[in-house]
Amino acid sequence: MVVRRRADGTVEDVTPAGFNARTKVHEYGGGAYCVDAGTVWFSNFSDQRVYRQDPSSGPRAITPAGDLRYADGVVDRRRRRIVCVREDHTRGTPEAVNEIVAVDVEGRGEPLVLAAGYDFYAFPRLSSDGNRLCWTAWRHPNMPWDGTELWAADVEADGLLSGAELVAGGPRESIFQPEWSPGGALHFVSDRSGWWNHYRYVDGQVEPLLAMDAEFAGPQWQFGYSVYSFVSADEMLLAYESSGRYRLARFHVPEHRLEELDLGYTEYEYIRTDGRRAAFWAASPTEPASIVALDLESGRRQVVRRSFDLSVDRTYLSVPEEIEFPTEQGLAAHAIYYPPANPDYKPPAGESPPLIVHCHGGPTSDVTSGLRLQNNYWTSRGFALLDVNYGGSTGYGRAYRERLNGNWGVVDVDDCVNAARYLIGLELADPARVAISGGSAGGYTTLACLTTRDLFRAGADHFGLSDLVPFVKDTHKFESRYLESLIGPYPERADLYRERSPLTHVDGLSCPLIIFQGLEDEVVPPSQSEIIVEALKRKGLPYAYVTF
Repeated sequence: MVVRRRADGTVEDVTPAGFNARTKVHEYGGGAYCVDAGTVWFSNFSDQRVYRQDPSSGPRAITPAGDLRYADGVVDRRRRRIVCVREDHTRGTPEAVNEIVAVDVEGRGEPLVLAAGYDFYAFPRLSSDGNRLCWTAWRHPNMPWDGTELWAADVEADGLLSGAELVAGGPRESIFQPEWSPGGALHFVSDRSGWWNHYRYVDGQVEPLLAMDAEFAGPQWQFGYSVYSFVSADEMLLAYESSGRYRLARFHVPEHRLEELDLGYTEYEYIRTDGRRAAFWAASPTEPASIVALDLESGRRQVVRRSFDLSVDRTYLSVPEEIEFPTEQGLAAHAIYYPPANPDYKPPAGESPPLIVHCHGGPTSDVTSGLRLQNNYWTSRGFALLDVNYGGSTGYGRAYRERLNGNWGVVDVDDCVNAARYLIGLELADPARVAISGGSAGGYTTLACLTTRDLFRAGADHFGLSDLVPFVKDTHKFESRYLESLIGPYPERADLYRERSPLTHVDGLSCPLIIFQGLEDEVVPPSQSEIIVEALKRKGLPYAYVTF
């Protein structure tokens, strides 16, 4: 549902009951709506058509019926159209066709194709005068964090593009969030240095603006991400991640000067400004994820909406800390450690707490330290919890991210095991009471740990992959070649796919396991969990299978 907060602070729903502003482009969606002068255009989940919602009338469809999906739209006021990404499933081709198209704001005529020929597109963005359009594009087998291209072109009087030029990027350079400054310069984030840093394109030259061992972008799993916004032609408000913690800063472009703002949060995303005010998503270890408004002149901030009301006394919340631990090949890996926290109890003398190791999904993703009640559920009951940013996670540069290339099911497993052993060595965890949990790719790592290692005494698998061969054959377009980088080409390396599949080692299961599965999951279908359930039945192990 799209919600509006008016200037006087009143909050109201914009989209009515029966409509769901959510797109399925790339399956993960994002960037489902755009707004101009009180009018909202949004993708409706049930039919994936774009609807126009005016302030004084109900929604009406402006795109044709059929299996067509739209995302990441931007309003082209001059030409009265929405420029967006379209994913076309109607052509009878082996894969859906992705393009950048222009949709008339009233729904007149057929959408106009502006850019085509690549497997994927994202970030169509217009310059403030409407004369230039930029976008990113990439081809199989790359994921957007592997290699993308940044293009820019002139917008002609007939609305078509001319003079398209490749600005930056390639198969080994990831480009994120291109934006035109108010002064007309094209800015973007690139990892050409090994870290996602800021650049701009002026007079045919790419100029570095920031050179730091920090990440000013993240993995593009969804559309609509915004990690920076222009306050003026010479100043940006931006977020970046360093050592497992996000920071918010004002960046003064001419001096290349970064001025950090300490607002008490450790996560920042979806940054927008209008020059005087900013709005963003933020969280901290003791503050729920919230929409926050910031007055850029006075520094006053206001929490517009929290994701939930925190009724728990903060003394019951575990304050996490970033840890670094040794792992295979003489390398170090990272995790976020949550100690037990409950002021009403003290642990028995000389006893280390039970430990839950959590491995995140993705696997190209990461965990940060924003408040997660599911973690504090356990820590308030005497458990320690360890969120592992295993090799392959984002937030630590491209080299760290690429540790998983060819090694999924090896590096992540080693790092989860070594993270637990590290805490055990510090007497912060009881070696006889160590459990592991994870969802999706983290569920796969959970199953791999339980079937190939003997450290863990219980497990929780949330829609994890158990057999990689069906996944590589049947998954959706966005991830259809993902495993080529994580494991190897298929079928040439079918042996690796079998070897890395938990199903191959199911006889190694020796502990209780609970499995959670969504019955409509398009990414990890129920069959992946049912395989493990049958194996648990055969072995006579305690288990629970919970479907949704």
